[in-house]
Amino acid sequence: MPRSARDYAAQRNYDRGPGRHHDVSTLSPYIRHRLITEPEVIGAVLGRYSMTSAEKFVQEVFWRTYWKGWLEMRPAVWAGYRQGLARAWDNVQTQSGLRAEWEAACKGETGIECFDHWAHELTETGYLHNHARMWFASIWVFTLRLPWELGADFFLRHLYDGDPASNTLGWRWVAGLQTQGKHYVARASNIAKYTEGRFSPQHQLTPDPDPLDGPPHPPRMDAPVGDQVDPSKPSVLLLHEEDLSPGWLFDLGLRPRATATLDATRETSPLHIAPKVKTFKSALMADCTSRWSASLGPLTPGLTTAQDIEDWARDAGAQQIVTSYAPVGPAATVLNEVHALPVIRPLRDYDRRAWPQATAGFFKFKKHIPDLIGAMKGLHAV
Repeated sequence: MPRSARDYAAQRNYDRGPGRHHDVSTLSPYIRHRLITEPEVIGAVLGRYSMTSAEKFVQEVFWRTYWKGWLEMRPAVWAGYRQGLARAWDNVQTQSGLRAEWEAACKGETGIECFDHWAHELTETGYLHNHARMWFASIWVFTLRLPWELGADFFLRHLYDGDPASNTLGWRWVAGLQTQGKHYVARASNIAKYTEGRFSPQHQLTPDPDPLDGPPHPPRMDAPVGDQVDPSKPSVLLLHEEDLSPGWLFDLGLRPRATATLDATRETSPLHIAPKVKTFKSALMADCTSRWSASLGPLTPGLTTAQDIEDWARDAGAQQIVTSYAPVGPAATVLNEVHALPVIRPLRDYDRRAWPQATAGFFKFKKHIPDLIGAMKGLHAV
């Protein structure tokens, strides 16, 4: 993990363009789908570097965990985003001016060179440097004055690592809705510095916009604790994109009669997901089922609805459907509609310990990071 210590801390904010993202790990698409898990990444880093050297990298891994925990205890925020997106999409279809502006932004035809470059990079590569994501979102919201939900949807449709929690809450943070009244404003000087002069959008960006107004956060719910698996009951395993490392379920004694994979992409957006993203997700799922084929039993790929899941489980003679806990997002939306059989959703120890700490801002959460690391088997924040 050579990009995870002091050089990472010093260089991670520089966006040097496609093919030159050498100062960040670019592991996010694989961590997001848990083809590799957060403890595995943190363990590899702390096996090579001290916590002092790798602190910034480790914190970035925990940012993803923090966002998930925060949203898991406030699922109404995801529902509000989906409702706002539906309204914005209705307006796009009925207001020709808005549609033209939205299309220009998505196609990278706004005339703002840096923004247009990032739009093309995103759609062509499925990736965007984190600093560029912040600049892009700020320009989308405050200079182009487009609905933030449409921007969040644009990212989810095109990012390989598009995550319902990180993406939704990140856009809300830029807009001033997440930490209410505090927004992120893209500055030409900052863009010029951290792109090393590739871009300098002088006089093209709204200089001092006000943050967006929004309702207060909904009341915080208790964090989930997950279900207990009874391996004596005839069970089937349902794999979804939120967790593609199912070995821990087999360690709980699960011996599935059959396994199926869930394709929840139609719940991601009212629009089509980019073909590159669908292909990428399919490749990750294929890798997972290949690696674990000896433990899966007969495999049924690509279920898309609750009815599909219920019919498949019944045909397999199951009394319960076991699946890794799916946090708020498309997969959970489909699973919540399954009622004909019990859906058993065990929760990883890592999530069970970390999510309840996401009660407020990240500053408060990060105080728990040493203890969370200490709870991982064989790891210590040295």
